[in-house]
Amino acid sequence: MSRTILVNAIRFIVLVFMQVFLLKNITFYNLSTPYLYILFILLLPFEVPNILLFILSFVLGLTVDAFYDTPGLHAAACVVLALVRILFISITVQKEGFDNEPEPTLSIMGFRWFFTYALILTLFHHFFLLNLEVFSFQEIQYTLSRVVLSSLFTVFLMLVSGLLFFRRKERK
Repeated sequence: MSRTILVNAIRFIVLVFMQVFLLKNITFYNLSTPYLYILFILLLPFEVPNILLFILSFVLGLTVDAFYDTPGLHAAACVVLALVRILFISITVQKEGFDNEPEPTLSIMGFRWFFTYALILTLFHHFFLLNLEVFSFQEIQYTLSRVVLSSLFTVFLMLVSGLLFFRRKERK
């Protein structure tokens, strides 16, 4: 258990550091911005209690908000992401027989499940975040294109990091 806490603390620090100091200034034509920090929420173990998940998500969002000067936008989007994560896992994990798996990583859950999981949760997070940021339906087409392109960019970075940093574990 203490190893899991240490690994997640390191993930938190590394992902926030990468987001704030590396990915903050990366955009493509002001249409696509990666928000890789949400990978922390996605990779938390299945057995994390829901209240702790919401608290960690809120703290992660507030930490990013502090560096982005966005009062509460990332915190709200991360809490929504935590809610969607709970719903997605409750629907898919039991039906697909992944009950014995400790955490939802690419190496453990497989490409298809992780890609679907990451894409759906990223779309929800980005939709909520970018609509809160704009807070207007005047340019909904532009906002939706930003949601889709930013989500694809973020999921691509998640898959690359999953392939680079996680070793393949055999399922029992």
